[in-house]
Amino acid sequence: MIVLFDTNIILDVLLDRKPFSEHASYLMSKVERSEINGFLCATTVTTIYYLLSKNLDKKNAITSINSIIALFEIASVNRLVIENALKSKFTDFEDSVLHESARHAGAEYIITRNIKDFKNTKIPVFTPTEFLSMLESLG
Repeated sequence: MIVLFDTNIILDVLLDRKPFSEHASYLMSKVERSEINGFLCATTVTTIYYLLSKNLDKKNAITSINSIIALFEIASVNRLVIENALKSKFTDFEDSVLHESARHAGAEYIITRNIKDFKNTKIPVFTPTEFLSMLESLG
């Protein structure tokens, strides 16, 4: 099961943003146990580094990024992803890039807290809570 995690989900865990961090952390533990094949968009990694480097020193920001990339596969952002994102019906370009990156990586699901921004998706989108419920129903 290939699942792309939106930036906000990773930030919920890293910044321990309650109440969101609990389900997000649980999903990340499923990636760690190889129960889910977790992906991040390449732009997620750069965004997280940027935000961490504003609050931490460079060494700690790099350590955090290394931990993340050891856990997740990285979905590419290339010319085709950008061109498809520009043609999409998404209102938010960043979300469009994430969606196209997920699509090109073969993601089966996207996990985000911004469901409303993914109205025009070709991939099923869930909040962490919804995704966990769906997994439980599968058995």
